[in-house]
Amino acid sequence: MSSLADEISSRRTFAIISHPDAGKTTLTEKLLLYTGSIQTAGSVKGKSSSKHAVSDWMDIEKARGISVTSSVLQLNYNGICVNILDTPGHQDFSEDTYRTLMAADAAVMVIDAAKGVEAQTKKLFRVCTLRHIPIFTFVNKLDHESRDPFELMEEIETVLGIGTYPMNWPIGNGRNFRGVFDRQSRHVLAFEGAGNANATKKVAEIEAELGDASLDDLIGAENHRNLMDDIELLDGAGDELDLDAVARGKLSPVFFGSALTNFGVEPFLREFLRLSPSPQPYTDKLSGELVPPTREDFSGFVFKIQANMDKNHRDRIAFVRICSGRFERGMDAWHMQGNRKLKLASGTALMADDRATVDEAYAGDVVGLFDPGIFSVGDTVCAGKQRVEYPEMPTFAPEHFARISQVDTLKRKQFVKGMEELAQEGAVQIFREVGAGMESVIVGVVGVLQLEVLEQRLESEYHVRVRREGLPYTEIRWILNKPDEIDLSSLSLTRGTAKVEDMRGNKLLLFTTAWNVDYIAEHNPKLKLSEFGNVTF
Repeated sequence: MSSLADEISSRRTFAIISHPDAGKTTLTEKLLLYTGSIQTAGSVKGKSSSKHAVSDWMDIEKARGISVTSSVLQLNYNGICVNILDTPGHQDFSEDTYRTLMAADAAVMVIDAAKGVEAQTKKLFRVCTLRHIPIFTFVNKLDHESRDPFELMEEIETVLGIGTYPMNWPIGNGRNFRGVFDRQSRHVLAFEGAGNANATKKVAEIEAELGDASLDDLIGAENHRNLMDDIELLDGAGDELDLDAVARGKLSPVFFGSALTNFGVEPFLREFLRLSPSPQPYTDKLSGELVPPTREDFSGFVFKIQANMDKNHRDRIAFVRICSGRFERGMDAWHMQGNRKLKLASGTALMADDRATVDEAYAGDVVGLFDPGIFSVGDTVCAGKQRVEYPEMPTFAPEHFARISQVDTLKRKQFVKGMEELAQEGAVQIFREVGAGMESVIVGVVGVLQLEVLEQRLESEYHVRVRREGLPYTEIRWILNKPDEIDLSSLSLTRGTAKVEDMRGNKLLLFTTAWNVDYIAEHNPKLKLSEFGNVTF
């Protein structure tokens, strides 16, 4: 029987991040394929008859060909239990990605070899650096015409401010792509993909000396000469793979390949699992000390809530990252924010929307808990006499606002339920004017596509049609003053300012211009405002 430490050391939990269309979800699918979790990989784009990606399970994801919510995938490979947190690439859903990164011990950054570092990549990278987690880079789409690999490496270092170490090196690109040279084994991995999305043929790994005439036949004489020059340059630089720098998020191991054609995916998986960390400690805000994953008592935090994963039962699942100890089905635990005892009657292992009951899980794993409506994102659940509480997750400031009201007033109950549950997921932020009811609400989102998703989900999951009216607000500030410190009705406000409250009763101000923010701060000296809810970075 494995010890607690053995079980935890065999876990790897990582998030996959990228700019939209860089191939993140396709890479995820191929990782599942190589681990035997699925028989045929789906791709995000394709004809209506094509199989959809496992991680894109929502109807709107299948229809639009994009990921709009994070999904959790668990698989096993060579004795390692792998938890993959697949995140939305689209910037309109970046808040979901930010929260998911809080539950990861490492990140895999997927970069399009033709486009290099893109806008969303920069944003997500910054979140990774806040957590100081290791970042691994997979340069994708080498089967298409791509930029010079030296140029790509320089761009990663310059734009993102992180060192790079190429683990392998591409041989040609596009139609001339012939494989990669593995710098550790000094082997050539020849490209033998069939060129289609569901190619399953294993690539050949050939031990060959650079300069050997046989390589001319395998990869072409010109490719062979270019490869020798490139490797001489890389080896001559004298850089070593600094594992300490990797662990601190200062150096990124870089892999080249093509997820669509399956090339380079399995070698990447092997090396990533070898180099990436086992579960890392989180800080207990009560004591200020790190909680080791091997601590006997179970603890974890909710980083995501998903409603209606099972359309037949209209259920809610709270995604819990286990930070310490072992989860056991039926165990007693304490909900810190609710100040109440819970029986964790059932736990769920997740594979996108596919679920199975689990009897036990360990630090590093993600387990789904049935949520009767008591959990919020950021909540801590723990067991044992010594309680711990993990820091709250920040609430990011929305950039777009709209008034949402129901078309059919007889469906008020369904409307309120739908809005509250989708807000608890973190899909949108909901505000109401102080003292007003829920007949209409103000919705704040990071991107306008979230509003379209909201409308579609309200109609398909709650059978409620809504009206949407755009609002001119561009700035939002949380009021940090305690209720007895300040009287909202006595504030000196401009015409373009609205007083609202969130679903927890916290008071906020909405502004039409940044000038209004400065005016209110100047004319209300006792007023304390923040751009973030809960906490600030």
